Amino acid sequence: MVTMARKQPFSLIFDPEVKQHLRAIEAKYHSLIRTTIEEQLRFEPETETRNRKPLQRPAALGATWELRFGPDNCFRLLYAVVQRIGKCRSWPSESKRGIG
Repeated sequence: MVTMARKQPFSLIFDPEVKQHLRAIEAKYHSLIRTTIEEQLRFEPETETRNRKPLQRPAALGATWELRFGPDNCFRLLYAVVQRIGKCRSWPSESKRGIG
């Protein structure tokens, strides 16, 4: 019998500006944003997917990854992974609608 080791979840750390950006986004999307971040970044934040890709060059504040989600991928989350301590740092969401 082979036992698979459980992956340790990453701690998610949000930039203080995230709250301010969320205020600019309609409340009906807050649950979607929170759930998507938890599901997509908790265990494998550095696994490339259709909507999660490494940035070609680091963005402001050292973000190295981008996660697109929501209706028509209207939200974009920039983040960086700090391996040595198992943390994933997120910066404010951006929106195609000019919010955030």
